[in-house]
Formats: sequence, structure tokens, C-alpha cells
Amino acid sequence: MFKEYPDVLTVEKLAEALGIGKNKVYELINNRVIGNKRIGRKIVVPKCCLIDHIRSSRYN
Repeated sequence: MFKEYPDVLTVEKLAEALGIGKNKVYELINNRVIGNKRIGRKIVVPKCCLIDHIRSSRYN
């Protein structure tokens, strides 16, 4: 799952993977729906957090 994406995703790559806009990604991050880490001013999302989000969403 998501093999073509790196292990750590930027907001832009996450938006591409989910097929949504960057503003929606920021909303998911700010609402703590998807796990993330801030490094300075940059936000990164481990691929495992993306996969966890996808797996948990399919039952909602």
C-alpha cells in the first residue's frame, strides 16, 4: 500500500496520496486526525500514520 511514496510524506505528497487539497490536509493535521511531526516550520507525516488513517476510515 502506497509503495511509490517515501516513508516520510510532506503535506503536498500526502494531499496527492489522498487525492485531496492541501487545505484539507492541514485541516486533518490540525484536528489531529492524521499523526504528524513538526520539524521547525515543516510538517511531515510518517507513511505508517497515513496507512493507519486509511485502515481506520474504512469502518466509518
